[in-house]
Amino acid sequence: MNPMLGHRGCRLGVLYPEITEMQARAIFAAAVHVKKEGVDVHPEVMVPLVMVPGELKSQGDLIRRVADEVFRASGVSVPFLVGTMIELPRAALCADQIAQQAEFFSFGTNDLTQTTMGLSRDDSGRFLPFYVQSQLLPADPFEALDQTGVGQLVEMGTSRGRQTKPNLKVGICGEHGGEPSSVIFFDGAGLDYVSCSPFRVPIARLAAAQATLMHKKG
Repeated sequence: MNPMLGHRGCRLGVLYPEITEMQARAIFAAAVHVKKEGVDVHPEVMVPLVMVPGELKSQGDLIRRVADEVFRASGVSVPFLVGTMIELPRAALCADQIAQQAEFFSFGTNDLTQTTMGLSRDDSGRFLPFYVQSQLLPADPFEALDQTGVGQLVEMGTSRGRQTKPNLKVGICGEHGGEPSSVIFFDGAGLDYVSCSPFRVPIARLAAAQATLMHKKG
């Protein structure tokens, strides 16, 4: 079982740092390997489910230590970033503090929707269609972003993060990254990129182009 809330994400790495160390070593060893083959590689290591800055600092320090060990042992180094996935309302509210430890943000809007709306994708399919049919919700919030609620947290987290670091790279990952109305919203919120499943990339690119044209026209 993978609980929606519980002992997962960075919490595992805090209690069992060897898990984070193993994953970081795999990332940097792979990066060094492909760089030796002539590939220009720029890994971005994303720490999930952060709720307080201390979690990101402890995991980030460990990740950077492992990177240094791999680079010294191989004689090869690669540029990399350490950031976090904003998946909890508290992280969005305290984004100015978390940004002190982060080199980028990526909003995990699937989990942010779950934690904000008190929904679980494991069973919400049993009642969300009725909510949409009854117009209690305009759309399934796992398909199209809840711009009124979850969207506020995205805007707030982006704004507060950039109060600390004006050039903070911010994006989202999840199925919302390939849904047109959500992509347009993210563009208006000032995000730098969206990430989605490969099948949704053409739709996301079209929506991003439309968003650019819309916002250029005011």
